[in-house]
Amino acid sequence: MIGDKFNTFQAKVRDGEDPAKVLDDLGLKRYCCRSMLISSVDVIDQVLPFYSKKADFQ
Repeated sequence: MIGDKFNTFQAKVRDGEDPAKVLDDLGLKRYCCRSMLISSVDVIDQVLPFYSKKADFQ
């Protein structure tokens, strides 16, 4: 399970730490787990404007 590590990873990388070192420190050694965190995109800010427009039509 890696979901509980996402916020820690994101905060440390945002503070300027090397993503590879952060992943190692979190104990994520397998490439599949590492790729899940590295490739994640926070899309909620991109989706919300469309949701409110769709809600107006209903």
